[in-house]
Amino acid sequence: MGEASTEELIVNLGPQHPSMHGVFRMVVHLDGEIVTKVEPKMGYLHRGIEKLAESRTYQQFIPYTDRLDYLASPCNNLAYVQTVEKLMELEIPERAEYLRVIFAELARIASHMVFISSAALDIAGWTTWGYPFRDRERILDLFEMSTGSRMTTNSMRIGGVQNDVPPEFWPALQSFLEDLPDMLEEYYGIYLGNEIAMGRMKHIGILSPETIKDLSLTGPVIRASGFDYDVRKAEPYGIYDRFDFKVPVLNGCDTYDRNMIRLYEIEESGKIIRQAMENIPDGPVMAKVPKLIKVPAGEVYHRVENPKGELGFYIVSDGTQKPVRIRIRTGTFTNLQSLNKVLIGNTVQDLIVIFASFDAVLGEVDK
Repeated sequence: MGEASTEELIVNLGPQHPSMHGVFRMVVHLDGEIVTKVEPKMGYLHRGIEKLAESRTYQQFIPYTDRLDYLASPCNNLAYVQTVEKLMELEIPERAEYLRVIFAELARIASHMVFISSAALDIAGWTTWGYPFRDRERILDLFEMSTGSRMTTNSMRIGGVQNDVPPEFWPALQSFLEDLPDMLEEYYGIYLGNEIAMGRMKHIGILSPETIKDLSLTGPVIRASGFDYDVRKAEPYGIYDRFDFKVPVLNGCDTYDRNMIRLYEIEESGKIIRQAMENIPDGPVMAKVPKLIKVPAGEVYHRVENPKGELGFYIVSDGTQKPVRIRIRTGTFTNLQSLNKVLIGNTVQDLIVIFASFDAVLGEVDK
């Protein structure tokens, strides 16, 4: 008798599949249950944000940046307004700088909380799913009381921030920071320290340092593979050089470490916010800028460390109220280049878990 053979199976995942974390589609080729090839299909959420910028004034474009990584809107706002300010050589009030850091780090924590919930849910961790979402509500409450919105905050302005925070913001923030260590202990106890979760995530989805270098990947996914690189430390922007915090680095290169790295980053963001609360000065929150901003002719590139990876804005100005061109370099889009390398050889069950560890948000993939 001849050897048994199997026929290649082609499975379509998405763009509606819940485990795709949005309108992302993968055409997966299988030999039995082993992944042999992956064809990522992007573009289902494409809205032409970069092109829309050419018909909007510099101020009008700020809300569009909320819709990139919509789980961390203040981080997107910060990257964009700092790029414009860099071209204008604008000096920002000290109080506004501290508020920007607080908003951005709260957004980083909230984003990582959604990641932990979503990644746990992908391995049927229904109980775990509820804990981080419960705690994230407190951050959204802080955003709502200070900006009027919970997710698309539109909090930054060219020259500072929209307005100062109300008095009740500070005790609510202090209470959240006091409870944060207990939150992280819960996440570890019920999820990341769980032997079932460890068994599902350890030693799969290996992302090698060579692949990271070849594809210029960024963010938490590379810090889980031994790269000590964070834009906040490598090229400090704003006032990040004033804060004492560590860049968490792990060396497992696998799906489990990509989960753990977010837990450590939440802890470090809490440290940054505490220092910002202690040192924030009184004063104005907006620089003196004209109502109709005309950015000097020229071009500029600026990047920040977003929760998903490096976010960069490239702006070309002709000296008018509207940009000639805006190009956005997003972390998730770049990181998803590695799917065809990191998924090959794993089982189809593991594919879902590995994909979750990239923390994809399709708003910044498709733009």
